[in-house]
Amino acid sequence: MSAAVKLVCLAPAETAQLALQPAAMPSPRRGQVVVRVEATSVNPIDVKRAGGYGQRLLRLKGAGTFPLVLGNDLVGVVESVGDGVIQWRPGDRVMGLLPTGKGGGAHASHVAVDADLLRPAIAAAGAETLAVFPYSFTTVWLSLKGAGLDEANTKGLQVLIHGASGGLGQLALQVLTGWGASVTAICGTDNVEACRRLGAASVWDRARSPLTKLPDHFDAALNFAAWSDEEILLGKLKPTALGYATTVHPLLANFDRDGLVLGGLRSRREFRRMRRIAAAKGARYQWVIFRPDREALDVLHEFLSRGRLTLEVGIAATLQDAGAAFDHVARRKAGRAALRLLE
Repeated sequence: MSAAVKLVCLAPAETAQLALQPAAMPSPRRGQVVVRVEATSVNPIDVKRAGGYGQRLLRLKGAGTFPLVLGNDLVGVVESVGDGVIQWRPGDRVMGLLPTGKGGGAHASHVAVDADLLRPAIAAAGAETLAVFPYSFTTVWLSLKGAGLDEANTKGLQVLIHGASGGLGQLALQVLTGWGASVTAICGTDNVEACRRLGAASVWDRARSPLTKLPDHFDAALNFAAWSDEEILLGKLKPTALGYATTVHPLLANFDRDGLVLGGLRSRREFRRMRRIAAAKGARYQWVIFRPDREALDVLHEFLSRGRLTLEVGIAATLQDAGAAFDHVARRKAGRAALRLLE
């Protein structure tokens, strides 16, 4: 693939309306590099945004107006570097991510990316394998920090993960068990054994046992699954709990439904109500919003270098057949979705 191309989401629709279009070859600004993309990914947020989710708030960042280019993850080869870049040079193989913003996404053959949002690609891993990590791991890392969890304080803690069989839950499970936490994983029947293999000390099959029956002894909890379960999960923290973080808060949905003013007021009211419940247990409370995090990328690179993380790729489609990857995610099929670029 010699000429630059981009995968464009043309308009909001229930099924992603995608088209491969020619693109101008990007030029790096100061502090940036241009990467020829080998692989990228389709995350659940991409599928939701393809349906129009988050438009009202994301427009303020220049990222909500159609047509748009989605995607945050990237693995590829540096083609050119901008002024001030000393850590990369053409030919370096890298992995990293793009922020969500007006610069466009990673579903393209060539992207300009801030040099400090890249790390060396792991030589032993294929591009499609690496491409499913940066966005998801960064979101998990922000969740761990939001709940007050780190390597120094987590050993021996009882931690609850809701949505443990999803991509975020699997990564959190691996990190926390590696730090010595005793993790209770909430998942569906089909994923009980998978969560046990990833190190869960206990697995709660929500299809067979209601969440209300969970013990209330948890030091911390992470909700990657359902906002409707938030209050129940907060009630399972013990009185001296450390913290709680959620990625499934209604912030963008509130803005979409109610507009910027009323949506903001509703979000503040809902956040404050949940924070009061957490505070009654002595716990901090956080709504997690994705943003690039350099520390997260450093830790991800270290974990991958040591072979300490795994995340199954369920489909690896070409950019030309990206609709199959979007469909895979929309149908919640097993494994993450990667997109590879054809030469």
